[in-house]
Amino acid sequence: MAEHPPVPRAFHIMTKPRGPICNLNCAYCYYLPKEKMYPGSDFRMSDEVLESFTKQYIESQQVPEVTFGWQGGEPLLMGIEFFERAIDYQEKYRKPGVRIINTLQTNGTLIDEAWAKFFHAHNFLVGLSLDGPQAMHDAYRVDKAGKPTWERVMRGKRLMDEYEVEHNILCTVHAANADHPVETYRFFRDEAKVEFIQFIPIVRRDNETGYQEGLAVRDQSVTAEQYGKFLIGVFDEWVRHDVGHLFVQIFDVALAAWSGQRPGLCVFEPTCGLGLAMEHNGDLYACDHYVEPNYLLGNIMDTPMLDLVTSEQQQAFGRAKMETLPQQCIDCEFRFICNGGCPKNRILVTSEGKPNLNYLCSGYKAFFSHIDRPMRMMVNELRHHRAPANVMRAINEKDLALERAFATARRNDPCPCGSGRKFKNCHGRHKT
Repeated sequence: MAEHPPVPRAFHIMTKPRGPICNLNCAYCYYLPKEKMYPGSDFRMSDEVLESFTKQYIESQQVPEVTFGWQGGEPLLMGIEFFERAIDYQEKYRKPGVRIINTLQTNGTLIDEAWAKFFHAHNFLVGLSLDGPQAMHDAYRVDKAGKPTWERVMRGKRLMDEYEVEHNILCTVHAANADHPVETYRFFRDEAKVEFIQFIPIVRRDNETGYQEGLAVRDQSVTAEQYGKFLIGVFDEWVRHDVGHLFVQIFDVALAAWSGQRPGLCVFEPTCGLGLAMEHNGDLYACDHYVEPNYLLGNIMDTPMLDLVTSEQQQAFGRAKMETLPQQCIDCEFRFICNGGCPKNRILVTSEGKPNLNYLCSGYKAFFSHIDRPMRMMVNELRHHRAPANVMRAINEKDLALERAFATARRNDPCPCGSGRKFKNCHGRHKT
């Protein structure tokens, strides 16, 4: 008898009840073109699919918390009634002792008082897409008429604040905001007053399908150098002022990795395969970034969900991330945190001319190198049962000592920063 493939204790499905349908027309969105995959569809998840999905998903999870992740397109276009039915089905099929968690990613423009009350009443964790200050956000995040959306998004955020809806920010890093890391971060901290931020790099392939094909990227994409400098700029502000108060996903992930734990974020895991995507009709795909015909696993209304998740096709997809890792990545000192990054971005060649180098590699490398010492300091604090936030005092004391050294350095002295250059050519007054 053939050996049954291993069954994961848990996996996540990004669920798209409205498919790619959205009320916005963001210039960098890779998902809008997926509408062409379903000609003639009304792009609305039926109750039959919703109930079957809920039942199978809960039954398949062998953990005490089951998380439903609603995305799009724009999931709020389904209306509150749809999500009320979703909650009813969740309660119907919930196992004894199991907690159900609902997360939802939205552009925020449709949030009104009714939605805010609903989210609060049912403990939804809402991810709000907001790309920073108004000009940076409105550069690409426009509606179908090409009109800006920042004010509508901020109105939705204010309503969530008013009704105490738990939410975090998803900020994409792209050509319009990548050169303004500190301004972007301070907007979130000081004006929007958020507690948790994800900074997601835009690397959009230059094609009309939204598929992961072709080697060129669109102009809205961030470059590797920009992304590295952006993360460094944000980190330098955060590590001096906000450790323990404001949480940035990639910094949390890095601290876990430096502590010897798994990164805990799919793009940095050694393998893929446990983060899938389901379209409105029950079609299950290998990953949200691979909703395209070659990565269709099947439909949960025809084949049991768990059979699709554990299929050889999906296992091969998951293994490919590790199996195609180039030697340059295998030998890299930061493999423990990066693991080659997201496969969708592996479009470059290595210095040896081998394929599958991540488009963002040089940016990641610059960032991980920059944070190495502070991360080691925080890990040391944790191991001695002290607060990682103590790093702020150490960093600020070092800054103060450096400022004093700059104040007494002569033009032709070696620069106190350790660059090896003369002070006049490095941190001298004409450079300040």
